[in-house]
Amino acid sequence: MRWWSLANFVSNAGTWMQLTVQNLLVLQITGSAAATGLSVSVQAAPALLISLAGGAAVDRWPRKLTALVSQALLGTVALVTAVLVATDRLDLTVLLVLAAVTGTIATVDGPACALLGNDLVRPEDVPSAIGVGSLVHSAGRLAGTAFAGVAVGFLGTGAAYAANGLSFLFVASVVPFLRPVAGAAGRGTALARRKDPEGGDMTVREGLAFFARRPRLVALAGITGVSAVFGRNYGLTLAVLVTGPLAGGAGSFGTVSTVLAVGGIVGAVLGARLRKPSVRLVGALAATGGLLQAVAGLSPSLAVLLLLVLPMAVVESVSDTAGTTVLQTDPPAHLRGRVLGVWGSISTGWGLAGPPALGLLMELAGARGALVAGGLIIAGAIGTGHLLRQRRTPTPVTPLLTEERRPALETAA
Repeated sequence: MRWWSLANFVSNAGTWMQLTVQNLLVLQITGSAAATGLSVSVQAAPALLISLAGGAAVDRWPRKLTALVSQALLGTVALVTAVLVATDRLDLTVLLVLAAVTGTIATVDGPACALLGNDLVRPEDVPSAIGVGSLVHSAGRLAGTAFAGVAVGFLGTGAAYAANGLSFLFVASVVPFLRPVAGAAGRGTALARRKDPEGGDMTVREGLAFFARRPRLVALAGITGVSAVFGRNYGLTLAVLVTGPLAGGAGSFGTVSTVLAVGGIVGAVLGARLRKPSVRLVGALAATGGLLQAVAGLSPSLAVLLLLVLPMAVVESVSDTAGTTVLQTDPPAHLRGRVLGVWGSISTGWGLAGPPALGLLMELAGARGALVAGGLIIAGAIGTGHLLRQRRTPTPVTPLLTEERRPALETAA
C-alpha cells in the first residue's frame, strides 16, 4: 500500500502538471478560448459515453494486468504528445485526437486503479485506504501545480507532458510487485471470465440494473449531482467573488485556493478515520457544506471568507471520502467495476452541467447570489429528500397477540 500510494502521488503530480499547462498549450496553438473549451470537452466525452463499457472491462479482466496496461498506454500517449510539442508538429486536430484517446483509456484506468488500491488492504481498512488516496490526490495536485510553473519556465510546455508520461510508466512498473490481500476481489482469476461468480453475464446492462435497483446508490447520485451543479465549482464562483465584490486580486484568490487545498487535505485525513460511512452521513455533510457555502457568499471581507472556506473544504472532503467508500464497497465484488462505470458517466454529466448552470446563476444573481442560492438549494434538496424517504418508509407494526391466539400461532409456526 505504501508503494501504491507513492506511485499515485507521482502520477497525480504529473497529471496536474499536464492539466495546468494544457489550456495554455491550446491557446498557444489556436489563440482561441473556444478551442480550449473544446479540448476539455473532447477529453471528458468518453467518460460520459463509454464509462459503462470500461467498468465492464474491469470486471471481466484481471485487475493488476488491466491497471498495468492502462497506465502504460496513458504514459505512451503523454510521451507522444511531448515529442510532438518539442518538434513543433502538434496541431489542434492531433491534440483533440490524443485527448479523446486519453479519455477513452481513462474509462478503464480509473475504476481499475481505484479497485486495485482497495485489494491491497483488508475489507475493514478500505475506508482508510480511500482516505489515503484522497490525501495523495490533494498532495499531488499541490505539487504538480507548483512544478508545472517551474518546468514550463525552464524546459518548455512539452516538459509537463514528458513528466506526466514518465509518472504513468512509474506506476506501471510498480503494479507487478503489488500483493493483494488474501480473498481480495481482484486476486483470483474468476473475475477474468465471461461469467460472474453467480452465473450471470458480465454485461453493462447488469451493472445498470443493479445501480437502478439500489436506493442508496441512487440517493448518493442525487446528493452528488445537486452538490456538483450548485456548488463545488469554486474556481468559478469564488474567483468572481474575490475579484469582484471583495475587490481582491489574483494573489487574493491564490490564497483562497491554497486554503481550499489545505482544507481538502485535512478532510482527507479525517475521512480516513471513517470505519462504516453511510449515505446519510454523506448527505448530512453535503448539506452542511451547502450551508457554509451560502454563508461564505455573504462574507463582508476576504478574512471572513478565509475563515469559512477552510471548514467548507474540510466538510466536503470528508463527504467525498465517505461517498467514495460507499460506492466502492456497497456493490458485490463482481459488479464493482460496472458500478464505477455507471458512476463515471453520471459524475461526468454532473461535472459538465455544473459550470454552465452556475454561470447562468451568476448572470442572474451575481457572485454572492449564486453562492447563497446554490448553497440553500443543496441543503434544501438534501433535506427534502431525507424527509420524503422517512415518510415513504413504513413503520414496522408488532401485532399484539391475545392469549387465545398465541398457542395457535405458535403451533402454525
